[in-house]
Amino acid sequence: MAERPIVIYGDPVLRKISEEITEIDQEVKDLVSDLVDTLKNAQGLGLSAVQIGVLKRLFILDLSAVDLTASLKVFVNPEIVAVEGEEEREEGCLSFPGLYQNIVRPNKVKVRATDLDGKKFEMEVEGLKARAILHEYDHLEGKLFIDHLSPMTRTLIRGRLKKLTQAS
Repeated sequence: MAERPIVIYGDPVLRKISEEITEIDQEVKDLVSDLVDTLKNAQGLGLSAVQIGVLKRLFILDLSAVDLTASLKVFVNPEIVAVEGEEEREEGCLSFPGLYQNIVRPNKVKVRATDLDGKKFEMEVEGLKARAILHEYDHLEGKLFIDHLSPMTRTLIRGRLKKLTQAS
């Protein structure tokens, strides 16, 4: 389909909760195609619909840049079933260009979702894949990766965040 502009921090849509998808129709398939084109051009690992301004409970992951065995995965109406453990790792976000911070997240996740064929699936993953799922899921809930930072760290990066809001 087409690449779309990525919504940058400061746009209020990033703080909204996405709506459930009731039917996997052509509109949803076109949205996934746009997400794929946008993610490929941005060279990211994941992208949620809200990051291109669409408040639908949908995200994609493509970890093939860091894992040769990985392939594109579509998550429609995902639910986090369980989380376990804890790991601190550097994280970035396409909606925060150039900003990377160490974030503590669970290192294992069990997620349930629907694929583009309407089939429900469940997967249990750990490490980077778990982090990516939790990051994208947060977007659907109107949460951002900076919400996981300590108040002191947020104060330290306030100037960089302000520059992003002025650019959006």
